[in-house]
Amino acid sequence: MNDYCAFSKSHKCLKWTDYELTRYELEEADELCHCNQIEIQKLNDYIELLQSLLDKNEIEYPDI
Repeated sequence: MNDYCAFSKSHKCLKWTDYELTRYELEEADELCHCNQIEIQKLNDYIELLQSLLDKNEIEYPDI
């Protein structure tokens, strides 16, 4: 696919522009999703640590 269009005054293909924008948006979304997954994993590890400390000291979990 290229960005040349014989039917456009500026010869710029709108589908190509749309493709480029969509590709950049998907790359950004993938990066954000990966960062969120890392943060979620760190929080899960922290929760597991806190739960183990509560279990070790025979403390019940607080109600949510």
